Amino acid sequence: MAERISDESQELESTTVGIYRTAAVVKGGRRFSFSALVVVGDRRGRVGIGYGKAPGVPAAIEKAQKNARKAMFQIALQEGTIPHSVNARFGASKVRMVPAAPGTGVIAGATVRAMLEMAGVKDCLTKAYGSTNQKNLVKAALLGLRSLKTKATIARIRGVELDDTDVERVLAAGRRYAPSAAVSADKAKGPVNKVGQKNAAKGGKGRRRREDETTAPAAAEGTGDAAAAPQA
Repeated sequence: MAERISDESQELESTTVGIYRTAAVVKGGRRFSFSALVVVGDRRGRVGIGYGKAPGVPAAIEKAQKNARKAMFQIALQEGTIPHSVNARFGASKVRMVPAAPGTGVIAGATVRAMLEMAGVKDCLTKAYGSTNQKNLVKAALLGLRSLKTKATIARIRGVELDDTDVERVLAAGRRYAPSAAVSADKAKGPVNKVGQKNAAKGGKGRRRREDETTAPAAAEGTGDAAAAPQA
């Protein structure tokens, strides 16, 4: 679960990927030490990872967050997804990230998802190969995000003009066929059956009128009997 970090310059969020415990055997027994792997980002293209060690878990997380803030970097995003497919490898772990259409969401495991969500990626397909070690997967995803380049950057480096990419065409199709927010809000409210409301109101009035008519004669008869009793 992401938690906010108090920072004066920018709003940051942190996700703890893993907590690790080690024990050192000393003369008096075992001495425990904890380490934390943390991902910090602003969900707008800046992300970083940190690793910290301490005798307690809160201190280890705090150290890791501090290291992650120092190591933050900017990645290239394109309307909530990545501009192109990328393969990255660290150690025995390999990660493949593929752009996705709007509304797909982040299809990834917990480790890679933490990196993408903190970076601000909303639609992406991923697949992990090889080792599932959390540290290696996070670093592989980090290398993949670092290697992303936008279309404008590639065109400037090559000195040529590029046509529309597959990602741009998919995003354009998503904007064309996706329902607008106003239509979705109207559908969520549901249709208002004014005729049914009028009939219900009329039926209520008729019921009340009939109840009054049925109770009135009974009341009249009761009053008549009560009046006739003294005469008898």
